[in-house]
Amino acid sequence: MINAPIKKVVDITNLEVTFATDGGDVVAVNNVTLSVGAGEVLAIVGESGSGKTVTAKTILGLLPDTAVTRGAIVLNSRDIVGMTGSQLREIRGTDVAMVFQEPSLALNPVYTVGWQIIEGLRAHKGFDAKQARARAIDMLGKVGIPDAENRIDYYPHQFSGGQKQRIVIAMALVLDPELIVADEPTTALDVTVQAEILDLLRRCRDEFGTAIILITHNMGIVADLADRVAVMYQGDVVEEAGVEQLFSAPQHPYTQRLLAAVPRIGKGGAMASARTAERVAAGTVNMAAPVVVARDLVIEYGGRFGRNNFRAVDGVSFTISPGEVLGLVGESGSGKTTIGRAIGGLTKITGGSLEVLGHEMLGIRERTFRPVRRDIGFVFQDPASSFNPLLTIAQCVAEPLIVHGRARDAVEARSRVNDLLEAVQLPRAFADRFPHELSGGQRQRASLARSLALNPTLLIADEPTSALDVSVQARVLELFAELQKELGFAALFISHDLAVVDMLSDRIAVLYKGKLVEEGTGDEVLGAPKHPYTQRLLASLPVPDPIEQGKRRSALAALKAAD
Repeated sequence: MINAPIKKVVDITNLEVTFATDGGDVVAVNNVTLSVGAGEVLAIVGESGSGKTVTAKTILGLLPDTAVTRGAIVLNSRDIVGMTGSQLREIRGTDVAMVFQEPSLALNPVYTVGWQIIEGLRAHKGFDAKQARARAIDMLGKVGIPDAENRIDYYPHQFSGGQKQRIVIAMALVLDPELIVADEPTTALDVTVQAEILDLLRRCRDEFGTAIILITHNMGIVADLADRVAVMYQGDVVEEAGVEQLFSAPQHPYTQRLLAAVPRIGKGGAMASARTAERVAAGTVNMAAPVVVARDLVIEYGGRFGRNNFRAVDGVSFTISPGEVLGLVGESGSGKTTIGRAIGGLTKITGGSLEVLGHEMLGIRERTFRPVRRDIGFVFQDPASSFNPLLTIAQCVAEPLIVHGRARDAVEARSRVNDLLEAVQLPRAFADRFPHELSGGQRQRASLARSLALNPTLLIADEPTSALDVSVQARVLELFAELQKELGFAALFISHDLAVVDMLSDRIAVLYKGKLVEEGTGDEVLGAPKHPYTQRLLASLPVPDPIEQGKRRSALAALKAAD
């Protein structure tokens, strides 16, 4: 019997997208030809600016007026290029739907999630209120929202990040589209929630026969979910292949560099041993007092409207020695960021003891701790929101110097700013640019420069690479490691990416529901995890190898079944 050919849901031919700018036309997508069949997942990968998202948004007609599109995008026998606004509104949701990167921005905060799901049903299907509500409840249940009958009337802020992403997927599925475009659907999620979202997308493909275009910079996710992969570089598709073929035998040099840049668990042990040997030789191990000592640390947030206090950190003990990097991992809500903020004096502790640079934080006054803060540097998760958009990069980097009296103004601090930018491998000319004029990786390097302005003894890095492309992330991590080795600062590195933590950290601490459940070297914690949560966390992490990832997915399913 001859197998019938797979129906093409979307067929893109010779697509070109050009944006008109003040500096001239910019070609974002150049002669791209791709297709996706029913029940197939096509992953489009590449660094920022490669044209991934522009290609995806063209399918839904979501590009701005400054864009000029040429070529053909045939969706269910209809060419999208050249459609009017009313024609595009007809196909959005019914033929093609999009899952956006940030669910908090995709959901309207002033409407209940039920209203937002029902809106599409009533607009496109003509359902009455009762039918639409029943369909919305059913879809919320299918995407794993508990107690859907009641939570349909909740607002977006009443859901966790993973639940909001599930709701966005429910909105995409409720009209039974043949194609879903998922643009970085798991970027800001921890690995356990990420695994659940990937399972949900896999069910969409297997149970509903939905075609999926997956845009991501996480090669582990590609290995876990994709059937085929298209690699984009500077607007061109430079390689397209089946997922196993691409990972086992990449052909294009850019694809080879992209895969080589992916951090992998197991490579950090030798690096950590080398760093420890250097500290022993320098006499900093067991010689100097720890920079941070936590003993039975407790942090609670006050309950509102008569509710009990919420205990975010519950009896946690650890130390950070001079020159040491402690990796702190765990899912959202485990207490990672709360501990980082407490060390920086931004969150008060309510029990136990926390000594930071020789100062006890329990009951400390802000006036007493303010001089200590100049010895602590911060690298935030999103540099775009941590920089003042009205200040130049030079002014942002100079700010700690001015606040702590090391310079009167940005002019006096300019020499130090230039040295810092060179240290993080940014040209001096970037000092006069504004934050929005830098790429994500460049902004994160500038953020690292600002954190080092006062030569801190301790650096707190909270998810500093989670939103960066693989290749950009690799450069930022290499830079972090080089600067840490050169300057010798201690660091608390907070992340949900276990491979990144393994690469940078001397020791790793695992948090679960506010408690420290496991601590040790990377080889001990990630090589032979003892606590069931650590085992589940490790099994949830997708690895850039389709065959190995299939085994890990089976192992994770077995762990869930055993719970």
